Amino acid sequence: MTKENWFDSFNQHFEVIPANTAELIKQVKALRFQIYCVEHPFEDKSAFKDGLEQDQYDQRAVHSLIRHLESMKSRPEEAAVATVRLVLADNQHPENGFPIEDHCSISPEDKSSISLKFERKDIAEISRFAVSKQFRRRLGEAETVHGIADHTVSKVQKDDRRLIPHITLGLFQAIVRMSAENNIKLWYAVMETQLLRLLKRFGIRFYQIGEPVNYHGLRIPCIGPVDEVMSGIQRDCPDVWEFITQRGRLWPY
Repeated sequence: MTKENWFDSFNQHFEVIPANTAELIKQVKALRFQIYCVEHPFEDKSAFKDGLEQDQYDQRAVHSLIRHLESMKSRPEEAAVATVRLVLADNQHPENGFPIEDHCSISPEDKSSISLKFERKDIAEISRFAVSKQFRRRLGEAETVHGIADHTVSKVQKDDRRLIPHITLGLFQAIVRMSAENNIKLWYAVMETQLLRLLKRFGIRFYQIGEPVNYHGLRIPCIGPVDEVMSGIQRDCPDVWEFITQRGRLWPY
């Protein structure tokens, strides 16, 4: 499938939107409840009586959604299929850590060599990066939180199976937009090994800065200087760079 074809195919079937209203934030939290409390019971669903998964980091986070356009017409309650957030620095209480700092053991050498070059306000953590298994099950896809898949929606031909893994890139497009809007220069992340491998395949490279931890499953603490990551994508996978920056409209800021 050519660059133009998968660009157009993705945009034909999905929309990447900022969750910047109360209703959209509710959709984010409902989707997270489905993913993190039902499909992958990392969290105790009884703790969220309203069916909305949330935590202390949401108050200083920005959120995005991917919605399946066909479902918007026929099953709007199932249209939200993927979500991601950026946890921002707590400028009012800078002593409050990022999730990676609160839950992971980070090597002081690895952390100080990169993150101490940046002010706290310039750092954000990629978090709650997930695709609904319910949606992936409809498509016969892989059993992973982050949405690595081999198949596509029914209207796309078998030869175009590369489309649905680009839901992952759709989430990264959302990360780029949110980072540009908030002047973020460094990303923290705690990711599955499989997701790190997929991102690397697309030219998106992070540094491991600690040992794997059991945090919503086995995860690896990582760090990514934004300019360096984005330059690497543009150099190694220009098609991916064009997609996640919307042909340069979202980046550089």
